[in-house]
Amino acid sequence: MTRCPSAPENMNRPTSLTEPHYPREECGIFGIFGAEHASNLAYLGLYALQHRGQESSGMASSDGERIYRFAGMGKVVEIFREHHLMNLHGDMAIGHNRYSTTGSSFLRNAQPIRAETRYGDMVLAHNGNLVNTGIIRDKLVERGHLFQTSVDSEVIAHLVAISGIESFRDALIHALKQIEGAYSLLVMTKDSLYAIRDPHGFRPLALGKLNGAAVFASETTSFDIIDAEYEREVAPGEMIEVTRTGVKSFYPFEQRKESLCIFEYIYFSRPDSVIFGHSVHDMRISLGRTLAHEAPVDADLVIPIPDSSVHAALGYSYESGIRYDMAMIRSHYIGRTFIEPSQKIRDFGAKIKYNVARSAVKDKRIILVDDSIMRGTTMRKIIKMFRAAGAKEIQVRISAPPTKFPCFYGIDIPTHNELIAATHSIEEIRKYLRVDTIAYLSVDTLLKAVDKPAMHFCTACFDGVYPVLFEHEPSDNKLRFEDGGQLEFY
Repeated sequence: MTRCPSAPENMNRPTSLTEPHYPREECGIFGIFGAEHASNLAYLGLYALQHRGQESSGMASSDGERIYRFAGMGKVVEIFREHHLMNLHGDMAIGHNRYSTTGSSFLRNAQPIRAETRYGDMVLAHNGNLVNTGIIRDKLVERGHLFQTSVDSEVIAHLVAISGIESFRDALIHALKQIEGAYSLLVMTKDSLYAIRDPHGFRPLALGKLNGAAVFASETTSFDIIDAEYEREVAPGEMIEVTRTGVKSFYPFEQRKESLCIFEYIYFSRPDSVIFGHSVHDMRISLGRTLAHEAPVDADLVIPIPDSSVHAALGYSYESGIRYDMAMIRSHYIGRTFIEPSQKIRDFGAKIKYNVARSAVKDKRIILVDDSIMRGTTMRKIIKMFRAAGAKEIQVRISAPPTKFPCFYGIDIPTHNELIAATHSIEEIRKYLRVDTIAYLSVDTLLKAVDKPAMHFCTACFDGVYPVLFEHEPSDNKLRFEDGGQLEFY
């Protein structure tokens, strides 16, 4: 029987007071080759990717002779100071913002990962999640390998080191052919930079240019902040090598069916980004329009749950003709509070992040648009806020299908049993939230809304059809695969 993964360790950790009711961030990567003050530009690129991870940030640079690295816990602006950037010498750099989908949240797990090999020093920044590295890691440990981190990406460096192949590029290709899962990678040696995307293309990676310098980033917002020009996506299964002699493209991996992460359009990416070659803004407007067409309802206001559902709510308003209003206000300045109030302050975790403009919703029939519901607990608290503010009717519309399955390709979605849509019907969810109606997009209507020629998406979190097989067995659900097979676990 094919083996499949258990949930990553951080999926089961306790929920903090301010933890969102959305899937948690992935990671963001940035790289540049051939630019003066590369570390300064990488800092700005990482700043524009802060929404993709806030646990740690790191950067490595090279002047052609040696590699310099610095990393810390927290956000970009909390970690890097001017003297740090001054000590990151050279005209090439890679950087990483981390949210842990595998490996604990400790400084030793901050990326880029650095390794000393027979080819010299290398550093690696990874966005995604590898699904077969547990087995490989165990075998390497049995052979005496010492791992410095608990992140899946470190396995790649070990596989490069033991390849026995003369060329670093060929050793890297050899290593990547042994792993499965989602990866957009930036790998840097003292004199070269590699950008690689897995053959399925799960996670985004864009290529740009800046006055002759090659630039790579998870999202094009990093290009905008440094005035770089977007050229194209790194294609699924492509490796781009940048050296002093120029830029070369290779396709060394076996071709696979494209499986682009649909959540990049629904939630993760900034709306001002171009992802997978298309505008996130336009995609979310299309989702909202489709939602209004598929699930119309008579009401006075369309209100988004900020911030990621703002454009879907705009699309709903455009299509329905119902007035749009930003009646829910989100605080952008929250962190972890040192106060844990008594039970007298009910729903504190939601209230510290959200509040309702009472005058806007009193005696109104409102449509709340959001992009996903995971556990449902925070949404229920938000609904209570609108009830307390005097809303007469509350209709909920979700610009995605019900999320029923965890993700194993780089998104921290709760486990199957924690997902409300996995264990409850839509009518039961409506009753739990205490709303008048609730409606989701179906998988089919979702795909029609983002329909572009030759684009194929991974929708495993909605339908349980996983493009890549795994190494461990989840004990709480059944998984189906694209070849039509079904695995049952007891």
